[in-house]
Amino acid sequence: MFARVIGVLILSAIIWSFEQTRAFSIPFLVIALAIVFVIEGVRVVPQQNAWVVERLGKFHEILQPGLNVIIPFIDRVAYRHSLKEVPLDIPEQICITKDNTQLGVDGIIYFQVTDPRLASYGSENYVQAITQLAQTTLRSEIGKMELDKSFESREEMNRQVVSVLDEAGRSWGIKVLRYEIKSITPPESILRAMQQQITAEREKRAVIAKSEGERQQDINIAEGKKQSDILKSEGEKTAAINRAQGEATAIRVIAEATAAAVEAVAGSLAKEGGQQAANLKIAEASIDAFAGLAKTGNTLIVPSNLADVSSILATAMTVLDRARTGALPAATR
Repeated sequence: MFARVIGVLILSAIIWSFEQTRAFSIPFLVIALAIVFVIEGVRVVPQQNAWVVERLGKFHEILQPGLNVIIPFIDRVAYRHSLKEVPLDIPEQICITKDNTQLGVDGIIYFQVTDPRLASYGSENYVQAITQLAQTTLRSEIGKMELDKSFESREEMNRQVVSVLDEAGRSWGIKVLRYEIKSITPPESILRAMQQQITAEREKRAVIAKSEGERQQDINIAEGKKQSDILKSEGEKTAAINRAQGEATAIRVIAEATAAAVEAVAGSLAKEGGQQAANLKIAEASIDAFAGLAKTGNTLIVPSNLADVSSILATAMTVLDRARTGALPAATR
């Protein structure tokens, strides 16, 4: 404001110094000062912004988005705040856990100005304030945990940091929306030990999985052999039953056939001339048997009782003679 007024006065003095343009110096001064007053008195505030106006060094008002008018030389825009959500990166810091392990931790804060007046006068630099408070709160939270617990409790640490920052930010006119830990970096020695532990755990799981697989394989093989033996025994049982049933059926059929033959022979013997026909058949069979023995070898088998042979031959000859003379009945021919 003052720079523009001084500029206008200098230009007016220059115009006044020339005789030809001296008459225009006063109108120029008036018009220029009017333009400067208009420029300095009109303020256009962008959307999602808030400007703090001081009147004679004291807080006067907050300009809302849009066209606003202030009094030049008396009012001035002292602070400009964005009401948007702002991400703020928190530099990495070294934190010590409960078991005395150093960790490099960094994060990011998302905050928003909710009260432009408190944001202007509540803290000299609210960005630096919430940054320092976030770091100290995070160091305190990690100091309560052991190394393994710190890796598992990111959500808990985030909530705790947000709670502390939001409570402190009320007097600064800001609201902390959330805090996120970006990375937790342990020392190189801890990383190597963790990698070895992970490798050992994976090898352990691989050995367990392999043994479980072999165990299941043995169980499957034994189960398969058991089923095979059961099926084989069932097959042998069925075959034995079928074989026994077949043999029983064959014996029954043979017995029935033998019974039928015996019954038929008995019926034939009971008829007239049946006994003579049977004797003839026996005699013929005996003669054929002796004839066969004589043909098949040099050894001659002679019955111990030659009278039996003679009687058999005599019986056969008698039957043949009767057959020739017609003494046998027609039924035995």
